[in-house]
Amino acid sequence: MKAIILYDTRSVGGSTDKFVDNLGKSLAETEAYVEKGKCKATADYSFLQDFDVIIMGAPVYYLLVSSDLLGSFFQSNIKKYLRRKKVALFLACGSPEPMATMMYLPQLKIHLVRNKILAEKVFAPQELSDMEAIDSYVDNIVEEYRKAIKTRDRSLVWTDGALEMLDRIPSFFKDRVRITTEEYAEEAGYNEITVSVVNEAKAEFE
Repeated sequence: MKAIILYDTRSVGGSTDKFVDNLGKSLAETEAYVEKGKCKATADYSFLQDFDVIIMGAPVYYLLVSSDLLGSFFQSNIKKYLRRKKVALFLACGSPEPMATMMYLPQLKIHLVRNKILAEKVFAPQELSDMEAIDSYVDNIVEEYRKAIKTRDRSLVWTDGALEMLDRIPSFFKDRVRITTEEYAEEAGYNEITVSVVNEAKAEFE
């Protein structure tokens, strides 16, 4: 699994940065490949194509999810590159969890209605440094990801022609094409990946 932690925070080296570092370490212990990056509202998010799982989160300030993460949905191309991606969400918030789940997580989820959300968690301030809470969140992500992959592998069959086409793609680009094609086929309801399906998936990102 290749995962990226995409987060926002107003402070540098504060509790959110330390939490993200610990989250990355916990993920890496599951043998996942992990990167992290801070959100910018107007960034180019085409790099998300390279990842299987996008973990997104931020603190809540004055009843709103931190501005660059929320703003990216309106000012950047992030929605295009989140299409068909598996996502996990987290928030750092001092409000009671039921209130945060009802008021703040929907600020992100409204933009992710077509995504598979593997896990979501509101972390209270004291939980940001609690490795047990972090490990539990990671375990949920990994378990749900593995379930989703098993389901996809059982339902999708590559034809010989499509596999030959995949083999002609340079090795450094092959995994991205395979994942993108399988995600496209899964969402479109295809059970068989043919040459035409590969071309359809490719056209989506051109």
